[in-house]
Amino acid sequence: MKRFTSLLMVAIFGGAITLGGYKLFIEKGKSTFAFTESEMPVFKTSTTPVSSAGAGIDAVDFTTAAENTVNAVVHVKNLTLSKAPSIFDFFYGSEARQIPQIGTGSGVIISPDGYIVTNNHVIAKSTELKVTLNNNKSYDAELVGTDPNTDIALIKIDADRSLPYLAFGDSDNTKVGEWVLAVGNPFNLTSTVTAGIVSAKARALGSSEQSFIQTDAAVNPGNSGGALVNTNGDLIGINTAITSQTGSYVGYSFAVPSNIAKKVVEDILEYGNVQKGMLGISAPNINTPYAIENGINEIEGVYVGKVEEESGADDAGLKMGDIIKQIDDIKIQRFADLTGYISTKRPGDEVQVTVKREDETMIFPVTLKERQSLIVPVMGLVVKNLTEKDKKLFKIDEGVKITGIPETYRRDGLELEGSIILEIDGEPINNIQDARIEFGKINPRYGKTVITLLNKDGERERVIFQ
Repeated sequence: MKRFTSLLMVAIFGGAITLGGYKLFIEKGKSTFAFTESEMPVFKTSTTPVSSAGAGIDAVDFTTAAENTVNAVVHVKNLTLSKAPSIFDFFYGSEARQIPQIGTGSGVIISPDGYIVTNNHVIAKSTELKVTLNNNKSYDAELVGTDPNTDIALIKIDADRSLPYLAFGDSDNTKVGEWVLAVGNPFNLTSTVTAGIVSAKARALGSSEQSFIQTDAAVNPGNSGGALVNTNGDLIGINTAITSQTGSYVGYSFAVPSNIAKKVVEDILEYGNVQKGMLGISAPNINTPYAIENGINEIEGVYVGKVEEESGADDAGLKMGDIIKQIDDIKIQRFADLTGYISTKRPGDEVQVTVKREDETMIFPVTLKERQSLIVPVMGLVVKNLTEKDKKLFKIDEGVKITGIPETYRRDGLELEGSIILEIDGEPINNIQDARIEFGKINPRYGKTVITLLNKDGERERVIFQ
């Protein structure tokens, strides 16, 4: 027994010496630790291995998506006629000579029977449209409908066979950093494919309420109306805009999300125009002194600055000061997140709006309604449809209420806010769409415009603009 115990102890001691020697002299350390004084910052180093899927561009296969996409992207040629005035027009009033001009862009086939989505600015003012497929066959195209607000247009060709087309992807599921391909016809170079990543989502440009996908895939003049696809070949955007000082690609470009484009196309086909659902709130500009002083510019979400009367938000109980954090499953960090998602909805659709009110989180089901207010062209007045309260107060059934006026009119002493517009140059105004049409006819250079209205006291007035 003593002999066995002695041998066991020798074995354990020998193993310990061997293991210690291996660790000390042979094994290479996998981690290096740096110790610093307590007042120095501590930096952590991750030793997590990079996954093979993210090892680089070589790990992503673009070939299948590119092969499927190039045959569904077309070359769009737009023939317009512009007038070339001469000195004789001034003296003799002769009709100006018309000069044909050709503009080019791209389009995406979205159905086998020849429906093609493109940008409104690609086909604007066209007198003739031609579409060339990737196999060099050309067809005359007709305009089905357009929406200048989203810069989306739908055209159609009649081909003698079923055409290759792209399926709409879900742009809400697109992730920042995801690989994408831009396919189009830049500088008349047909079937050009460029690769990049999604640089940002819900990007707003200037004062527009439109929401864009930003990408660093190279997009140049001629790419407008072309496809932005993911690596599966799903259509996630329509390439639309470039922001640069030269007008050419400088590192990023913008696409209309596919969910917005799909909704516009469906509305055009079903209704003949775009049905836009409105939430009924407005948010202050986050770059104003008011927003900075009140900390609104630092809020993650959309601060409700005003709730429109009898809107869906008003009916649901949203209030000024609420902070919208989420709509359905979409997180809201900025105003473009909100407008981008609402642009995919129609009047009558219900959305679940999550708001933060003081320290409480609340969820409101909101039924979207048609637009109730707009800024009319030429004069820039903000007008809205009459509420039931307005109709009872003024004892009228039709007209539009002025809710905002430009500062230039205010400085001239015109206190029109709160008045009801009844007629413009003798034409009755029933709603904001009538107002938009009639104000759009005003020529500020010639003649005069007579607006018949009821002032805040219910007195009938005529205001003449020259």
